[in-house]
Formats: sequence, C-alpha cells, structure tokens
Amino acid sequence: MRKLFYAIAFFGVLTFSGCALNQMVKLAQDQNLTVTPNPLEVHADTVSFEMSANLPVKMLKKGKVYTLNTFYKYGDSESALEPMEFKAEDYPNADSQQPKASKTYTMAYSPAMKSGNLEVQGVASDPKNGKSKESARLAVAPGVITTSKLVQPVYFAAYANHGYNNQEELIPTKVDFFFDQGRSVLKYSEQTSARGKKFNAFVAEKNVTRTVTITGTHSPEGAERINDKLAKDRATAIADYYKKQMKKYDYKGMADSIEFITKDIVQDWKAFKDSLALYDGIDSEAKSAYLDVVNGAGSFEEKEDQLHKLPNYNKVLRELYPKLRTAKTEILTVKEKKTDAEISVLSKGIAGGTVSADTLSEEELLYSATLTPSLKEKEAIYLAATKKSGSWVAHNNLGAVYVAMAIEGDASAGSKAQAQLEIAANKNAAPEVHANLASVTLMNGNAYKAYEHLGKASGGSSEMTQGVNGVKGAVEIMIAKYPSAVSSASGAENTAVNLFNKGLAQVLNKDYQNAMTSFKEAASKDSNMGLAYYGAAIASARLGKDADVIENLTNAVKATPSLKGDALEDLEFAKYASNEGFRNALK
Repeated sequence: MRKLFYAIAFFGVLTFSGCALNQMVKLAQDQNLTVTPNPLEVHADTVSFEMSANLPVKMLKKGKVYTLNTFYKYGDSESALEPMEFKAEDYPNADSQQPKASKTYTMAYSPAMKSGNLEVQGVASDPKNGKSKESARLAVAPGVITTSKLVQPVYFAAYANHGYNNQEELIPTKVDFFFDQGRSVLKYSEQTSARGKKFNAFVAEKNVTRTVTITGTHSPEGAERINDKLAKDRATAIADYYKKQMKKYDYKGMADSIEFITKDIVQDWKAFKDSLALYDGIDSEAKSAYLDVVNGAGSFEEKEDQLHKLPNYNKVLRELYPKLRTAKTEILTVKEKKTDAEISVLSKGIAGGTVSADTLSEEELLYSATLTPSLKEKEAIYLAATKKSGSWVAHNNLGAVYVAMAIEGDASAGSKAQAQLEIAANKNAAPEVHANLASVTLMNGNAYKAYEHLGKASGGSSEMTQGVNGVKGAVEIMIAKYPSAVSSASGAENTAVNLFNKGLAQVLNKDYQNAMTSFKEAASKDSNMGLAYYGAAIASARLGKDADVIENLTNAVKATPSLKGDALEDLEFAKYASNEGFRNALK
C-alpha cells in the first residue's frame, strides 16, 4: 500500500512539473523582446547588439528555469550565442512585476552572414528531474546591414625627399677691403694683398653673378665722422674697381646682368661693438667701460668724445679702429649645376650600367627619378641608387615605386615593396617608410597593423599629409573609428574616393546631412561613381527622404548597373520594398 502511495505521489510531482513547464512556455508567448540595433549592423569585423527581455508577470515558477537561447541562422549555417537565464529566486517580485534582463552579444562577421535571421527559442526546464519544454523559434531581427563594408581602400606611395635643389642657388663670396683714416682711395697694398689676389682670381673666373653688394663704413673718431660721404665713397671705390676688373677680363655682355648695390653705414655703433667683443687688446673691465659709454645717453659725437677720455683709448684707436674703415663686399654667384636633361640622360646610363655611378651625386640620382613618369624607369633608377649608397631614402623610394605598381594592379609588387621598406625601416624608421608600410599591410588585409603604421607616419610635406590622411580615413572606417575617419578624410586630397569615404564615415557617425554634401561632392568629381549616389541614397533613407532615395538609386544604377542587385538585398532600403518608385528605379 505504501509503495502505491509513493508511486502516486511521484506521478503527481511529474504531472505538476509538466503542467508548470507548459504554463511557462505558454506565457512566454507574451514576452517582450527588443533587439538594438534592428536590423543588426556590422562594424569593423564584428556584429554587436543588445537584447532586452521582459517576461510576463507570474511566468517564472519556483524551482524552474526559463532559458532564452539565441541563434544567428544564415544559409545552412547557424551560430549559437550565450543563453539568457531566468530563475524565480532571482526575481522575488515576479508575481507582481515583470522580470527584466538585458545582454550584449558579439559575433565575428563573415560575408555569408549578410542574409540571415536572429532567432530566439525559450526553454522552460526543471533542474530536479531534467524535464524541459521548448517554445517555437521566433525571428527577432532580419540579417545584417553592411553599410560599413562599402568603404573604399586607399593607398599612397610616399617618396622621401631626394635632397636635391633643382632651383637656382646663389653662393655668397665675401671680401673686405680696408682704407686709411679719412681716405676712400683703394690702396695698391690692398689690391695686391692675399684678399685682393683672391678677389681678382674670383672675378677672372667669370662666374655667373647676380648681385654685388658693397657696404662702406667708417670708424667713430672725428676725422672719419665729420666726412659724411666717406663711407659711401669707399663703397663706390670698390664698385668702380670691380667693374674695372670685369673689363680687364672681358666680361662683355655678362656685366649688364650684374646688379651693383652700394650702401653706407654712418654713425652706427654695431660694427664697433662686434669688433670690441672679439678684441683681446684690453680686458673685460675696460670693454665694459666702452660699452657703458656706447649704450648710454648722448649723441654719436658726444659718445665718441667720452671714449677719448678712457685710459686705453689710444691703443683701441690704433688697433681696433682701422678694422672699421672698410668696404664689405658680398658677391652672389649662381651655383653651377647640371641641367635636368643632363641629369636624366646620365641617370639612365647609370641604371643601364653604361655610366659610372659616380657621375652623379646621390641627390642628383634620386632627383632624376622624379623626371620620368614611367614606374619602370623609376624602379631602375632607384635600384641603382640602392647600389650606389644603400641609403634609407633609396630603399624607401624603391618601395614606394612598388606600392605605386601594386596600386596599378601588379600582383607581385606588394611583396617587393615590403622587402625594400623593411630595409629602409632598419636604417631609419621615417614617417615616409611607415606611410608606405601602411599601404602594403592594408593591401595584405591587415587594417589594424596599417593603423599602427599610420600612427607613425605624421610629418612630411603637405602632399604626404594628404596622402596619409586618405589612407587613414579608409582604415579608420574599417576599424570602426568613425569620428576620426571623418577628420582624416576631411584632411585628405579631394578625390572622388576620399570624398566618398568621408561621406560614408559621416553616415556611420550618424551625421546624415553632411554626408549628403560629401556624396554630392564625390559625384561631382566623378559622375560615373555609382557608389557616391548609392551612399547618398542610404543617407536619404536614414533621413526619411523617400524622393531623394529613389532619385539617388536611379543615378547609382545608371552609373553602376551592378548596384541594382545590392540595393534589392540591402536592409537599408527594406521599408521601400513595396514602393513603386523604388521598384521602378531598380528594374
């Protein structure tokens, strides 16, 4: 009899448990599930979303567990996500208040996941006896929005400065001539001195000269000071002597292209103070006495009269003042250089092995590569430069050529670029090297490594800054740094691709109105860029501007017919599926 009682009791427990589970599953039909965002979105290579669940009052039963299982189903594949569990003991007020919970999920994205469904299934279970009851699966979010994947990769070949100045350069040659006290006649002893002979030899060489600037000066004492024309006459004397020498060496028409500039400096203490600083004929205390007078109050004449009273004035007058009676001459001559044509011919000979590498300097050889648009010729020249000097600039620029070749579609150029840039980096990890390595690593599909290199690529010319910003804007979209991407793309060159990426970053940053402007600018740069119109259609859809959506999609499909299929599958336009204008635009 007792055994029968236990059997009946145990059956009663099972029956009660089964009823409770059934009731939980039935009540679960009224659960409120919210997925944010919905549809799902991919950013970088990840799909993240939050699911919030509100269960009905009195759904949870003591000793029972309600599990909300989440799956992402796409094609023949399915990803099971971490479940969300509800227990009555965790919600003591479940009989009067809705049990609520939220959970953040993250899935690694693959292109096959674009079309799919996020599904949930509730399971009521009794841990004591292992019994469970499942609800039907419920689709709670359709597929993945892949707008971020529209980013267009940007690459940039960063050439380091060759160091050669192909512009006219002027070389200064300076000669000082000295005069006797109170005189402006160039003495014979000055003409035949070492300085005079050097000057005459220079004039005899007939260097291409632009200007001859002669500055006449005088010493402070009265005999010099009272002759207000003395400094000017000294400058004129040297100018006349220079012209006489040009005539002697038969300059002919060359003389007409030389500009003579004569200046005079009168009643000025600068030359005196400069000479006093270098003068070792008196001690520092005596020098201070002179400076106190010169820097003090009074006119030029009054100061010079005060200097007379200093105990060592005669020594200074004898040893220092003569050095102030000068005509300082500066001649600016044109530095002799090879023409671009000569450099180009010689560099090709060096690259071909028919001319000695020593015929050109490294700077000239590196510069010569800029004189040809041919990447093959640039490659040959930079190869020769790596053999001539092996400098980081030569290896970097050869790597940059290979980056440019890879951009043009040479599949083997990327690995060649990598090899040269690694050599360059070992010699000098300059910004240009990192800029090129960023492009190479991005070509290899590693946006995060490219971003590391871009962080070390700041500096350089404005052209390089714009190029790096273009690459950086694209990379920052790829790794979901959208505000930074907007800033970088804004600082890039205004190409159609950079403007498109800027607009895309603005869309992803929820700045739809400015995105419209950027896409419009991209289309104006390249009217055949269907993606520019497609991006504008997405921005219009998010702004709720139906007419603009249809107009931009019409233009997008006209420019790039393959976008028709993309638009039909794109969840950005899901709400337009039944719109006649939308269907007509994609016929």
